[in-house]
Amino acid sequence: MTRTSEIDHYLNDLLGVAQFKDYGPNGLQVQGKATTARWVGGVTASRALIHAAIEQQADAVLVHHGLFWRGQDGRLTGWLAERVRSLMVHGINLFAYHLPLDAHPEFGNNAQLGRRMGWLPEGQFGEQGLGWLGRLPEPQDLAGLAQHIDRELGRVPLVLPGDGRALRRVAWCTGGAQGYFEAAIAAGVDVFVTGEVSEPQMHWAAESGVAFVAAGHHATERGGVQALGQHLAERFDLAWTFIDLPNPA
Repeated sequence: MTRTSEIDHYLNDLLGVAQFKDYGPNGLQVQGKATTARWVGGVTASRALIHAAIEQQADAVLVHHGLFWRGQDGRLTGWLAERVRSLMVHGINLFAYHLPLDAHPEFGNNAQLGRRMGWLPEGQFGEQGLGWLGRLPEPQDLAGLAQHIDRELGRVPLVLPGDGRALRRVAWCTGGAQGYFEAAIAAGVDVFVTGEVSEPQMHWAAESGVAFVAAGHHATERGGVQALGQHLAERFDLAWTFIDLPNPA
């Protein structure tokens, strides 16, 4: 058993939480038991994940997408009340790390995606340095890249072709980072990979010649929680289980 407060302080330091301007609070969002031994992780603090944690008698849940976001009015009603009630009745701690987990150079979502795909990092770009720049180990066409993503992530990506050039330089940012496409184009890459797509990206890809790949918000953001949870398990001798709840988005 490890004191929950000790892990809270460790994670805040490890992930550099204070450095980020985020859309919601990072760290311990719902306080439960004072000590923890069994942890469950997932991408989002959904009711399904919380119920799975209850079934596994978990002391804490670790997620990328927590419960509280900018723009909420603060009332615990409806779906939010149900999630919070389930956590508090069972004394389960909820830890959530959004941008700090995207950005971490070892355990972050971008680091884990690049490592899994075999891309070679060369720098960062975009707001708060969240986007990553790199190169492919060898030139590849867009169809080959899409097939590689499908094999690694288990999701067929949506592909917006550019001008058909061989792909050498790649930019990526997991989740809903379609707004980074213009910055990626300006950085001189051949392809940009993220989780989601919006209407304007089709035109920018056609007009710039830079390909755009939407590989799934959920699919691209599974790696960070898994890597961080495994690290905590080893450092603090915790029982750790990652639960991947399917999500097509």
